[in-house]
Amino acid sequence: MEETGMLDHGAGPRLAYARLPGAGPGVMFLSGFRSDMQGTKALHLRDLCAARRRAFLRFDYSGHGASEGAFEEGTIGAWLADAEAMLLARSEGAQILVGSSMGGWIALHLALRQPARVAGLVLLAPAPDFPQELLWPTLTAAQRDALSARGRIDLPSAYGPPLPITRRLLEEAEQHRLLPGPIPIACPVRILQGMADPDVPWRHALRLVEALEGTDVHLTLIKDGDHRLSRPDDLALLDQVLEGLWRAAAADSAAQVAASPSRQLG
Repeated sequence: MEETGMLDHGAGPRLAYARLPGAGPGVMFLSGFRSDMQGTKALHLRDLCAARRRAFLRFDYSGHGASEGAFEEGTIGAWLADAEAMLLARSEGAQILVGSSMGGWIALHLALRQPARVAGLVLLAPAPDFPQELLWPTLTAAQRDALSARGRIDLPSAYGPPLPITRRLLEEAEQHRLLPGPIPIACPVRILQGMADPDVPWRHALRLVEALEGTDVHLTLIKDGDHRLSRPDDLALLDQVLEGLWRAAAADSAAQVAASPSRQLG
């Protein structure tokens, strides 16, 4: 049975979450920019983890979904703080972080901040540094002038209502740059990237692979994949990646038990 609630972490608005009990390593889903925990991938992962009796946690950043706060007041740092508070307060033990788009950027920061709590990363069209690297270059001179003068512009979105972009979001994002690296993450990293993604070019994923210091990094390019990666075939590939990480974690745990002094002494 999935538990739902609101987390008051004292550093910002209360955050909505839903979690399943189960075995570890659990899975924590981090959604993208203006997405929420009711999306296709989040609900698919909930059902997968329920079937595998794995712990699962999904939540909404402040200003997103059912959480409190205004989206326009959010920043990357604030949403990272939301995610870290949720990881520490509503999950137990090591987690596999599944981050979609902006959620991939936040997942990378969580792995840097809380390495003992992160067993692996699954990044779906990850968008590290997207305000500077992917958004700013697409703005016209008029849009940049308006952003400077008014502190906010509204951009058309293929996924819903116009997208509010604030000067504060762009300026604060500078504090969380990861590229060009190096990024000292040693846990397993699996990246799924569509080559037909209109929002995050697949070469952006290559830059991330180059920046990661760890060697257990796999990039899968899906030639006709879009940004959402929510088609049945995309979700089946996500399942395979998670199953592989769970098997690897079980093998590592068994090897550690076999090598423990108590086992050796009989």
